[in-house]
Amino acid sequence: MPSLNTLKKSAGASSRLKVKTLKVFAEPILVQKQIRQWVQAKKTIGFVPTMGALHEGHLELVRRARKENDHVVASIYVNPLQFGPKEDFSKYPRTLAADLALLKKEKVALVFTPSDKEMYPEGFATQVKMTGTLLQGLCAVYRPGHFDGVTTVVAKLLGVVQPSKLYLGQKDAQQAAILRQMILDLNMPIQTVICPIVREYDGLAMSSRNKRLTLTGRRTAPILYKALKVGKSLFDLGEVKTSKVLLEIKKIIQEEKSVKLQYLEAVNARTLQPVDRIEKGSMIAVAAFIDEVRLIDNILL
Repeated sequence: MPSLNTLKKSAGASSRLKVKTLKVFAEPILVQKQIRQWVQAKKTIGFVPTMGALHEGHLELVRRARKENDHVVASIYVNPLQFGPKEDFSKYPRTLAADLALLKKEKVALVFTPSDKEMYPEGFATQVKMTGTLLQGLCAVYRPGHFDGVTTVVAKLLGVVQPSKLYLGQKDAQQAAILRQMILDLNMPIQTVICPIVREYDGLAMSSRNKRLTLTGRRTAPILYKALKVGKSLFDLGEVKTSKVLLEIKKIIQEEKSVKLQYLEAVNARTLQPVDRIEKGSMIAVAAFIDEVRLIDNILL
């Protein structure tokens, strides 16, 4: 995880960038000024935090937020604190102009686009760190420090935006569970809304990282969801023994030699604790590398 003292200023950040009626602010104080006006007018605010490179999955979160709130705020910030030293921070796609155009079309009221300087100014010394069972498996095992970066940045974003509701995607199931718990633990008056996974036509879970797949890798990637569906079918047919279900899923994934499986786990969907017997309320989750791109997916049972 990069040191707070070595974070570099993001290139191209502006204090206020106008895209017709879409308000775009880089400084927290400007966002907070607008939020205060809405709160004083008793307006509700739905918040969708993103790292940009937007796709239909993000836009579905925005649409849900728009249906349930008076105003929608989105953020675009590639947070260095949640990337490990050997991860893809420098390669993560950055498409700000295209992202703003999409958000404008979806009638987002305000987009917060801070730089590292705004998020982690000189002297910044606070991190939000969670402990406990939510971090004992899945991605947390393979990405040490990742969720410390996630909780820190989202706590800061929530402090700026102060939304009525926070919208997260089920694809990042562990992240969503951790952030929901953080909000409860810190007594934040915010409702967490976790929305279903949005998929490509062939079942691949939508992800900004999909853009980094080669054509061959892109053709291979749907094997993850195909295998998860087989696991669900086995459960629907009466198989409840975790080891048997995971074995069949693994066999299917291993048919594709280019896929490097990182983990395959069956857990309670809310507590994320491993289960020996699969039952309603369980989740099967997978992480794998294709073309050296890390993809995650899950299915609820």
